[in-house]
Amino acid sequence: MAQWTQMKQLIPYLATQILNELYSPSFPMDVRCYLANWIEEQRWEDFEPEKVDQEPQALTLLDQIISCLQNLAGQNPNVVERMRLQRISRNMNMFRSQPFQLVLTVRDVLRKERELLSQASTQFPGLARFSQPPAQDSMAAAPPTRDVDLLVLKVLEIQDCRQQIHQLQEELNWERQNYESMQGTLQQTQTNGMDPSMSEVTKLQTNIKQHEYNGQVIAKKRVQLLQEAVSSLEKCQSRLINRIKAWRWEQHQATIGHPFDDNLSPLQTWCEQLLGVNGKLRQEVMLAGEPIPELQERLGRLLQTLIQSSLMVDKQPPQVIKTQSKFSTTVRYLLGEKVAPGKPVLFKAQIITEAQARNLGQLGSLPSENVGELINNTAILEHNTSGKSTCATFRNMSIKKIKRADRKGSESVTEEKFALFFTTEISITGCDIPYKIQMISVPVVVIVHGSQDNNALATIIWDCAFSEPERIPFLVPERVPWKQMCRTLNSKFMSEVGTQRCLDNYNQHFLAQKIFDKPDIAGDYSNMLVSWAQFNKEVLPGRPFTFWQWFDGVIELTKKHLKSYWSDGLIFGFIGKQHLHLILKDRPNGTFLLRFSDSEIGGITIAYVAPSENGGQKIQNIQPSTKRDLEIRSLGDRIQDIDFITHVYPDLPKNDVFRKYYTDNPLPRDTTSGYLVVSIQTKVGVDQGNGASASPFYSLSPNNQFQTPFQLAPVPLQGGMYPDPLSNPNGLFPGPDMSQGPTSEMELEEILNTLSE
Repeated sequence: MAQWTQMKQLIPYLATQILNELYSPSFPMDVRCYLANWIEEQRWEDFEPEKVDQEPQALTLLDQIISCLQNLAGQNPNVVERMRLQRISRNMNMFRSQPFQLVLTVRDVLRKERELLSQASTQFPGLARFSQPPAQDSMAAAPPTRDVDLLVLKVLEIQDCRQQIHQLQEELNWERQNYESMQGTLQQTQTNGMDPSMSEVTKLQTNIKQHEYNGQVIAKKRVQLLQEAVSSLEKCQSRLINRIKAWRWEQHQATIGHPFDDNLSPLQTWCEQLLGVNGKLRQEVMLAGEPIPELQERLGRLLQTLIQSSLMVDKQPPQVIKTQSKFSTTVRYLLGEKVAPGKPVLFKAQIITEAQARNLGQLGSLPSENVGELINNTAILEHNTSGKSTCATFRNMSIKKIKRADRKGSESVTEEKFALFFTTEISITGCDIPYKIQMISVPVVVIVHGSQDNNALATIIWDCAFSEPERIPFLVPERVPWKQMCRTLNSKFMSEVGTQRCLDNYNQHFLAQKIFDKPDIAGDYSNMLVSWAQFNKEVLPGRPFTFWQWFDGVIELTKKHLKSYWSDGLIFGFIGKQHLHLILKDRPNGTFLLRFSDSEIGGITIAYVAPSENGGQKIQNIQPSTKRDLEIRSLGDRIQDIDFITHVYPDLPKNDVFRKYYTDNPLPRDTTSGYLVVSIQTKVGVDQGNGASASPFYSLSPNNQFQTPFQLAPVPLQGGMYPDPLSNPNGLFPGPDMSQGPTSEMELEEILNTLSE
């Protein structure tokens, strides 16, 4: 009795030791994770010390633990690990006399583990993520390990049932052979007049019936497990397909600056795992005693869907493609390591229209008409061992010609969307037939001249921002809520400029005033709808450009010349003159702010408080500086040049905040060449009717006696206007009026196509 009590006291210690050995680093991570997940999924909390009637359930759970360890050992290719798992499973048999005590020990260990993690997460918040379930987004980004592990466990259980059936069948064959032999012996003894003993015969008959019954029970259980496993595989694969679609959608949204993780390795692992499970289940169905057509059909459909859904456009083509220009794109096959060796897999690409993309509903229906001539449109699928990826990269592709569809109404060629269509035939190891797989790229707009780039980009922005995930290619709404448009503009601005500073409420409000032509600063635009025409089809009132052309010009200017100024909060940005006067009217003279020009594309202007002629104050706006101006002299140096602007709104001394942007140094005298050193400075004059204008002045070195600054003065034309050859490439004569929209695009395209032939 004392020995039994001592053994009972040792059970918690022995159980803990075994658990520690299972979780030791000497086992691979996948084995430890598998066991940890399996143990955590069991209902340990159902057991209580006072419920002694739960001992049968505890014994069942112990049997499941031993079976799980034995199955893991049988599947492990590593001999040492396999022997260790077998030894641990044998050691678990010592708990058969006290399974209830074992279950309670495991329950207490898990409780203590959760308690320690909870304490650690309160003391060290960074550890909280290890003790809490992952967020929904992160769960979607990686394969659901637990789901796959449960599938693997079901497969192991099915295999174990098959082995039990095989073992029972062998024992049944042996018993039947003995029974037949004993039957012959009985007949011989009866012939000789001897009295035979029927006990052995009855025992054999009973054993045969019991084996037959056990075999039927296990076979029925095996079929049930197969049904459950296939259903679980369908659910798990459905989640995988949804995650693949989500990845493609996130990739599409990345064009407008949305965050996007382009890592495909988790999805590849998930695909490979499900392919392996599918193969094992198909094998188990084939090894079943009787064919199960329904399961074979379901597994076949799952296999085909998985193989055809594993093709991804890893690197999308540029979404605005100019004819005769080189570009590249890459497709990746997530089951690349399972591709049957032998014949190389050749991918082919072709360009398709929006109408053709809509007709690709059924796999295998290839576009009948070739709408474009695509050069270098084939690539071989190659495996990268180091990166564990299998890709086909189309290098130096080019669209030589493109065939346009008939346009509707005032539709422009830059509103027409195409896509690249990738196809091949692939064979997977373990599959009897090859499969045709295909995928289309994100929408692209094909242009023939750089002047079309801006309008084409507007089409892409609208498509990426406002299309639905499961849309018919490539449908987009004609109108969208302003708040949705506002988020898009902010995201695009931040991603293109490369800044963490967003457009604030003042900026967003002015953009709404601009696009809706509503000067009232008190208006609420959040529920108003913005149309495609307002975005990039109709020119802004009184301007020769559209809203998008103007906004994109600001993005380009900020990205190339003003990124640091914007990120440091030195540029107020988008603000109307009415609001400008409101916030500057009570400020002292010399207070200024930087705002983007609303009268020309890609300009930034200085608005400042100046004394008026009657002793009051007035708001002046200095002539906007464009990208060309800032290439000549930076914004910081221009601000340094202007003495009468002294404080940045609200009241920051300009030299304190802009000093790091000043680049001018005292001019040295060039004594070697004999030339006078020239510097450039900004001078602000008064332009009649338009307030202040800033012009660059060239001044000689102060070491020279000729210190009077001079300016290259162009001869004014009639009406007081000055010619600007740089801004008007056609010279002094005005070009064609482009304010009515791109009416000459087709003519330009036809001319360029003719020249290229």
